[in-house]
Amino acid sequence: METLYFAQQLINALALASVYALLALSFTLVYGITSKINFAFGELFMVGAMLTALWSLFLATYGVGGWPVTLTLILGVSVVTGAVHGWTTERLVFRRLRVTRGHAPLIAAIALSIIYQEGTRLLQGAGDRWLRPDFTLSFSLAETAGFDVVANWKQIAIIAVTLMSLLGLGWLLTRTRFGLLYRACADDKFSAALMGANVDRVVAHTFVLGGALAGFAGFVLIEYYGVANFFMGFLTGFKALTAAIVGGIGSIRGAVLGGVLIALLETFWSGYLGGTYREVAVFSVLALVLAFRPSGLLGRDPDVFYQDAR
Repeated sequence: METLYFAQQLINALALASVYALLALSFTLVYGITSKINFAFGELFMVGAMLTALWSLFLATYGVGGWPVTLTLILGVSVVTGAVHGWTTERLVFRRLRVTRGHAPLIAAIALSIIYQEGTRLLQGAGDRWLRPDFTLSFSLAETAGFDVVANWKQIAIIAVTLMSLLGLGWLLTRTRFGLLYRACADDKFSAALMGANVDRVVAHTFVLGGALAGFAGFVLIEYYGVANFFMGFLTGFKALTAAIVGGIGSIRGAVLGGVLIALLETFWSGYLGGTYREVAVFSVLALVLAFRPSGLLGRDPDVFYQDAR
């Protein structure tokens, strides 16, 4: 029974890791090219979750298609909306502040988060939005006297689609012209501009990609947990940012690794010790990483960059 309970928690953690990994990638992609953290991605994640809830209710009311068609349509809406908002915020806010000194970009990102959060509250109310659960999709993987290991097709689909998305992102960054330009601008924007790269366009496309991943993460979370509200982006966004920092912010593989580790910690802490102090555990890990390895697990120490350059 103990082994089966462990297996059940592992399945739950993998589905949650999909959310944290996707959202952590949003933070790390933008940080890698701008060296700035865009806190508004947490709220774009919330917008994606709220849109999923609202469109699910709308399509169910009018009986549009079966659940594969419905999920595909809603996923497209969430991803496209996140991408559009990512481009808009970069064009109207962050482009003007990207070359400024000081904390103006950070303050602007926090202000955007508050605008998204309060705007959603005023438009949709402060109550929770729920998806109707479908228990017919569940099945048993293993069982013993008194305990069954249960999974459902949504969990499998979430993990599979997330893996395909990560593979697609890896191909985009390593095998396409955009990936070449992104890596060049992330390494040295001034030199990339001298070689003919349109830095503003590459940064804008990076924000589009980050917003799309945030919208996708919101879709995944509400399909898994079934509930969304206007303030969910704040805490989940900070957990995803923690995952990016733990893995090494600016590192694609680090963001995925950090998402998996934070999901495992949170899930197993809740499963074995109760859920009361799981946020304390997550942010304690963040404090330890910042104190003893600020570059993260897969990040590179700035001192090493300096030594290599010298």
